Amino acid sequence: MSALAKKQEAAVARLAEMAVPSGGQWITEAREAALARVKDMGLPERRDEYWKFTRPDTLVQSDVAEAATFETGEAPLFDEIERLKVVFVDGVFDAAQSDDLSAEGLVIERLQDAAGADIHWAKDLYGKLELNGQDPVQRPLAALNTAYASDGLVIHVTGKVSKPVNLIYKHAETTSDAILHHVIKLDAGAELTVLENGPAAARFNKVMEVDVADGAAFHHVRAQGRDHERRAVTHIFGRLGTESVFKSFTLTVNGRLTRNEAVLELTGDDAVAHVAGACLGDGDFHHDDTVFVTHDALNCESRQVFKKVLRNGAIGVFQGKILVKPGAQKTDGYQISQSLLLDEDSQFLAKPELEIYADDVACSHGSTSGAIDEDALFYLRARGVPKDIATDLLVMSFVAEAVDEIESETLKDSVLARLEGWLERRRG
Repeated sequence: MSALAKKQEAAVARLAEMAVPSGGQWITEAREAALARVKDMGLPERRDEYWKFTRPDTLVQSDVAEAATFETGEAPLFDEIERLKVVFVDGVFDAAQSDDLSAEGLVIERLQDAAGADIHWAKDLYGKLELNGQDPVQRPLAALNTAYASDGLVIHVTGKVSKPVNLIYKHAETTSDAILHHVIKLDAGAELTVLENGPAAARFNKVMEVDVADGAAFHHVRAQGRDHERRAVTHIFGRLGTESVFKSFTLTVNGRLTRNEAVLELTGDDAVAHVAGACLGDGDFHHDDTVFVTHDALNCESRQVFKKVLRNGAIGVFQGKILVKPGAQKTDGYQISQSLLLDEDSQFLAKPELEIYADDVACSHGSTSGAIDEDALFYLRARGVPKDIATDLLVMSFVAEAVDEIESETLKDSVLARLEGWLERRRG
């Protein structure tokens, strides 16, 4: 039996234990198509090219590894910002803890409500961007999400929304297994900021599909913490129109296993796509950022900026690719991934890639890994700064380039405060 046949057989056995949610014709067809994709691809395994640095076993097995919860929950984040709060507990929408789902310039619905309609605008997007993102790299866990997600949000943005939408994910059960799927459509000239925070579940699979029309702007800031034993795989699929903007930043602290994938397609001229992240890992921590940006239009700009701080055997992974298609002239693509290893036991594994089929482009990538700057550490200590505080100051300086990708100064301050809090807890 071939390796693919074994994967397909294992996938069929695993999927037999799961039930596809019911819904209207349009979403049933999308789920069935996604299910067929999973069966055809099989579930990921370590021998797959894009999983060679990360073991997917605990993300696909039947049993969910327990993850302890915290009675105090996630430390307050974004509290100083006026926002529309939408709360999910172990992957289920909680109306009692959420704000009224209405605001000027956008319409928000639960996925299961939209799924019950015979006709809905989400038909043209649900599973469609995920399907586009399966080529040239297969992403079976994203297709699994499309097939089995029963909750999430569908958001239609018609104007410039003044208040961010804050998706808050709470973790209550030690073996919760959450699957969420969000669909966001921004009309021409619209603008929306989405905030995400919270551990979500013991095991979490989330997909976000974002369609950014001409002249629209989408801003995304996410904080993943604080439960250390959680496991998560997330995907963001973005499609950008002419003169549109897509900016996403993710902060990750703690977590046994986290895999964040971003798949962006620039289809309109003069589009801008920035995706960035910072992670701080300690001990039994594995964090994987996998990014694929496709330039398929003129004069577009993309940025990938990722910083990882690792110690006590933590592992960081970065896989990033820029694909420039024929005719995508004047492309400006930049990619940087760097790690700061605070001991000799931690690892940083990087795979930067460029694939270019146009001749008038400016594309670059770089990846470095190193220890703390001893000269800078000596300089601070010589001026009376204790070693642990001096180290933290250098860590904050190291991750600054990634945090600077956040456009809002208020949101940037919130993220920096979360970073400082994590470092302070580690000192104590």
